[in-house]
Amino acid sequence: MTDRKEQTTHFGYRDVPVDEKASLVRGVFDSVAERYDVMNDLMSLGVHRFWKRHFVATAGVRTGQDVLDLAGGTGDIAALLSPRVGGSGQVLLTDINAAMLGVGRRRLEDRGLVGNIQYALADAESLPFAGRRFDAVTIAFGLRNVTDKPAALKEMLRVLRPGGRLHILEFSQVRAEPLRKLYDGYSFGLLPFLGRHVAGDPDSYQYLAESIRRHPPQKELAAMMREAGFTRVTYRNLSGGIVAIHRGSRG
Repeated sequence: MTDRKEQTTHFGYRDVPVDEKASLVRGVFDSVAERYDVMNDLMSLGVHRFWKRHFVATAGVRTGQDVLDLAGGTGDIAALLSPRVGGSGQVLLTDINAAMLGVGRRRLEDRGLVGNIQYALADAESLPFAGRRFDAVTIAFGLRNVTDKPAALKEMLRVLRPGGRLHILEFSQVRAEPLRKLYDGYSFGLLPFLGRHVAGDPDSYQYLAESIRRHPPQKELAAMMREAGFTRVTYRNLSGGIVAIHRGSRG
């Protein structure tokens, strides 16, 4: 058996020891946390807000439900979920990164979103929650940063109640070749430029662009979800496949 310390995984286009990736990803988000929302608006021309609204609006989350929002970062998804679960439900906003979680908590409290949102530091690969606890699990733009995606998917399945749904919003594979070439030029040209001049950190945004390319494309991720035990697995492309929404159920 290969020792975990000898195993490698990708960090963008670099191969790094498996045990080092989480700390490297944490360093990226420690660096970008305070400017993350500004950069998202600049990078997507504000379209990420449409993607997130559509993601939550089509998730079928209802009043009284308990929802686990993984890699919730600065709180965009939790803010959209909060009015949907109402006072009798709860959103548990989690992230592996304390800086991102802190920014998210301040933003939501400043907006008066309190009462039905709780917070926790949590690693998606080893969730500190009881099995069958949540009606839904959401993860938006976070799965590609997880080291062991199959392990994380199995954990998401474990904490879902029977009939509960997993909802994933993530960058994916652009379908049309002309759009793909344009998108590649944008990602590897403009993103590091904006990272340098707006966030003062071109390397982190270079990693974010590379991480998108290393993330499993639509059909591969759907197969991984089925392998983890999810049923009724579907996906839908948005913006030509720049992002995709994947969903699956616990039987």
